[in-house]
Amino acid sequence: MTLPLWVWAALMGAIAQTGRNATQAGLTAALGTAGATQVRFLFGLPFAVLFLVIQTTWTGSPIPIPGPATLGWTALGAWGQIAGTALMLLLMKDQSFGVATAWLKTEPVLVALLGILLLGDHLTPGILAAIAIATLGVLILSIRPGPLRNLFQTRAAALGLLSGMGYGLAAIGFRGGITALPDGSFLTRALTTLGLALAIQTATLLIWLALFNRAALVGSFRVWRSSLAAGFLGAFASACWFTGFSLTSAANVRTLALIEVPMAQLVARLHFKQTTTPRQYLGMAVILAGVAALLIQQG
Repeated sequence: MTLPLWVWAALMGAIAQTGRNATQAGLTAALGTAGATQVRFLFGLPFAVLFLVIQTTWTGSPIPIPGPATLGWTALGAWGQIAGTALMLLLMKDQSFGVATAWLKTEPVLVALLGILLLGDHLTPGILAAIAIATLGVLILSIRPGPLRNLFQTRAAALGLLSGMGYGLAAIGFRGGITALPDGSFLTRALTTLGLALAIQTATLLIWLALFNRAALVGSFRVWRSSLAAGFLGAFASACWFTGFSLTSAANVRTLALIEVPMAQLVARLHFKQTTTPRQYLGMAVILAGVAALLIQQG
């Protein structure tokens, strides 16, 4: 079976995002959560612009001019991603990492529903079943044995679902922005929308940090080498995700992105020497089964 191009783009995005997360984790200790979060946008924007310049120079194609529809969809995606990140941080303060992850990784289900409602995506029963299986694998992997009362606390449930909704709106907004561009190849449209999204996010967070957390903003420039590394990996991962969004539904891309969860577990085991329990192996196996089911639907 020959895999579609969007599959390879999403897989590359998952690998790059795993590396970015590891780099960004080190920045959190130095800059705090707000400072480390803005690095992916502020230091990622120059690389996104560079990717677009290389693409348009290489192909000789002009940069498409975003219209109101592209601006609206991309702004929705940009602010949805910021909101999802902020709500995720609040959730992780209140709950264990496992509980937070369990709620956050309901995102593919929310993306599928939003895609049907907002973009008119057509998802077959087989694709919906694959999404459900992969999400179940994340739940098995994330939730520790014992009482489930923490998972279903009202505040945790509300924050988790709202955070997942923010990320879901981000995926839908970015795909909507790409498809609304009037012309250009799939890659040109993807990179144009990426640059626009990062510009909106960078402007938003620069204003926020300048008003409320100047120390974090200044600190990110003091550790510019690490910030550049995180920015590059973040921009490259996003370029891969946006390429996927330009070729298929957001639900397909975000479901395949769950492969990042077993990747992170593998890094934790090999690099950080953390143990992996039988329950975690089962969760990873179910995620892989869901991803395999999704890929079979593309054959």
